[in-house]
Amino acid sequence: MSKPQSLPSLRLAPALVERLYAKANGGRWAVAEPEFAAALERSAVKSLGSAEALADQSRVERYLSSLHLEDLALACACAAGHEGAWDHFVREYRPVLYRAADALAPGGRLREVADAIYGELFGLQERDGERRSLFRYFHGRSSLATWLRAVLAQRQVDRVRSERRLTPIEPLENESSLAPAIVASSVEPDPDRPRFLALVKLAILRAIGALTDRDRLRLACYYREDLTLAQTGRLLGEHEATVSRQLARSRKAIRKDMERYLEREHGFTPDELERCFEAAMSDAGTLDMAAMLGSPGGRKDTEPDRSI
Repeated sequence: MSKPQSLPSLRLAPALVERLYAKANGGRWAVAEPEFAAALERSAVKSLGSAEALADQSRVERYLSSLHLEDLALACACAAGHEGAWDHFVREYRPVLYRAADALAPGGRLREVADAIYGELFGLQERDGERRSLFRYFHGRSSLATWLRAVLAQRQVDRVRSERRLTPIEPLENESSLAPAIVASSVEPDPDRPRFLALVKLAILRAIGALTDRDRLRLACYYREDLTLAQTGRLLGEHEATVSRQLARSRKAIRKDMERYLEREHGFTPDELERCFEAAMSDAGTLDMAAMLGSPGGRKDTEPDRSI
């Protein structure tokens, strides 16, 4: 069996990088030219692919000149953690994500997924000491707004698949619809479901209790009091971008704490953990985040935080 071929490499001429950097107004976000050059090279390698195409300098230059360069510079700055760029992104693109979320699921039911994307964009995970931001996968071929809508749509598809174990049925009468019809598959009831739900609730309560007072207050403002990111930020003296990042960190911390507790205290295997979380995600009425955060009487029609 032959070994898989590695992706070809590309090194852009400094003069070309300088011209594209100026066109992108990269200095506005304090993006270093080497960072911008690396993003350009990733984009060209991803799109042109072959070593033959990348060796054609005129073709590479035409491709790079066609990109949404200002959006690419902004994405580079956000991925690098530049505060000014991130603040601008949240201010300008949060409405874009919310409008897309409302188009996919009217009534605000998908805005939680839109907010959770900010954690991925900021880059909560690290690999080899480097923060891994979702912005690394933006290559500038489309506008940043179009790319964000595509990311949100994919997250919704992933969410539906994981929560409901849905399978496609026959096409709708309008076969041009972008959203295929789906129905729940027939699954035998899990006899462990009541135990799983009780343990998940206990694990969440323990995990919330382990957070700092400020983290719990932030969660309560957002999930219990139903405040927006901006309203929560004003109350806590934080920028809404900071609120979004801290909420994402808290959700991640809760999830990890839950997994540790269920593994160590109850001996859960990876398969049992998966079944446990599936049971919780499929029962919206059992796990009320508002009640867990101390709401007096809870809040009606509140869905649990499914990104935990």
